Amino acid sequence: MPSFQTRLKITGLKPGNPPEAVMAAAVEALETRHHVESNQIELAAGVPQLNLRFLVEATEYSGENQQARESAAMMRDAVERVALTGSLTVLRRNRGRWAPV
Repeated sequence: MPSFQTRLKITGLKPGNPPEAVMAAAVEALETRHHVESNQIELAAGVPQLNLRFLVEATEYSGENQQARESAAMMRDAVERVALTGSLTVLRRNRGRWAPV
């Protein structure tokens, strides 16, 4: 199964939400459609960024990419209920490297 990664910048929390609600929302949303392999938060240029790796059911290349983009957008919508977000990137693992979709 093809492996994908999303990277979503987090620019702030919405009032009344604890920091852990951000990752919980992201993982919960992606798990409705895919197996989430890993998740972590890191700082990218001083801005928190969610990194989630997930698997997409193998079909055909462009369809897999489209499914990954749709799932990443759905994940971002879920996170935006609890946090303010910045840029979203979707990457695909190809021959040992991560390449933008």
